[in-house]
Amino acid sequence: MPLKNRLPAALALSLLLALPVIAQTQQPLPAIAPAAAGVSGERLARLHQTLDRTVDDGSHAGYILLLARDGQIVDWRAHGFADVTSKAPIQKDSIVRLFSMTKLVTSTAALILVEEGKLKLTDRVDQFIPALKNLKVFTGGTADAPVLVDAASPLTVEQLLTHTAGTFYNFNAPPELVKLQDRADLWSAPNLTEFVARVATIPLAHQPGTAFRYGINTDILGAVVEKVSGQSLDDFFQQRICGPLQMVDTAFWVPEGKRARLARIHTRDAAGRLVLDTVENSDERCGPTHGLRMGGAGLYSTAGDYARFAQMLLNGGQLDGVRILGRKSVELMTRDRLAHLPEPHPFGAVEQGFGLGVRVVTNLGRSPTLNSEGCFGWDGYATTTVQIDPKERAVAILLYQHLPFNEGEVFTTFTNGWYSTLED
Repeated sequence: MPLKNRLPAALALSLLLALPVIAQTQQPLPAIAPAAAGVSGERLARLHQTLDRTVDDGSHAGYILLLARDGQIVDWRAHGFADVTSKAPIQKDSIVRLFSMTKLVTSTAALILVEEGKLKLTDRVDQFIPALKNLKVFTGGTADAPVLVDAASPLTVEQLLTHTAGTFYNFNAPPELVKLQDRADLWSAPNLTEFVARVATIPLAHQPGTAFRYGINTDILGAVVEKVSGQSLDDFFQQRICGPLQMVDTAFWVPEGKRARLARIHTRDAAGRLVLDTVENSDERCGPTHGLRMGGAGLYSTAGDYARFAQMLLNGGQLDGVRILGRKSVELMTRDRLAHLPEPHPFGAVEQGFGLGVRVVTNLGRSPTLNSEGCFGWDGYATTTVQIDPKERAVAILLYQHLPFNEGEVFTTFTNGWYSTLED
């Protein structure tokens, strides 16, 4: 009789999930020699040297690089420090703050619910979050006397996924709107219910559906996932995505027993020296006392864990016999949905469009870097990026922990470097 029939279901499941973890903690995907994967070892070495200089010249503390092709790891290395103060070296399995690379996970969660018939892209957000009914749009005035008009239509799930809802961040909105958002004190909310209640007090930057504006959309989407699923966002992630994919180090906080593996976020002092960022490295940010599960920016993870997630998407929604999404959902996720807008390119990047939670390269002829049409992914605030290329069957991940974002245009260096290694 099979083991699972002789044990309580919950115990059997826990044992089955535990079996692969030991191996995958060390090797998240099978490894392959570069030449066997059609990758130039000589050019990989050149990429290493180029990225190493961003550390050795004192510009950045350290980085982790992972490159996979055809589901096999071609290159996985770390160079530099996890903490310049203690001189602790950064490791391949160091835990990093993903920031906005969290958005891909939350978007995947929403699409799981779409597949299950519990959510539709056309659903009104206020159907699940009544606090977001009757929103206003900012048209001028001051923070103390704003000029507002009614939103012409309710927010939809699709608008949250495509960043066309009209929400914003503090770097891409008029100063008076930023003041209103600061007064709402969103990020100190103890939970997502209180978070969206505070969001409801802030006017939108533009009418819903009329423009791409990067903002708190995916955090609101996380609240929708909670309401629709009846689970906390972290429980949903663990049960439906991270657990099945054996992403053993991915969570909204870092357990005490894993803190020694945490790569610290660095910035510069007035003299230009690398120092630890006191805000982003606070115990509150990485401990469970921080109650807000930010679907837009809250996850910690490793290169190995995120490689498994990215490979799942590259495989059309499944990995190692575990299906997270149907292949048609991934196909829909990675198609441009901005073409109808007056400005159809996220951040004015003329080679890109945006799908359901991911940017997508739509015009190789206008790309400033080596690339492929159809390549998709996103970046994180602390200089992290994932690039998932179906044409080249590749996943490329680069993880610094550095502010300001993408200082020295290291992403351009990385993108040109890893694409240049491909030989067939």
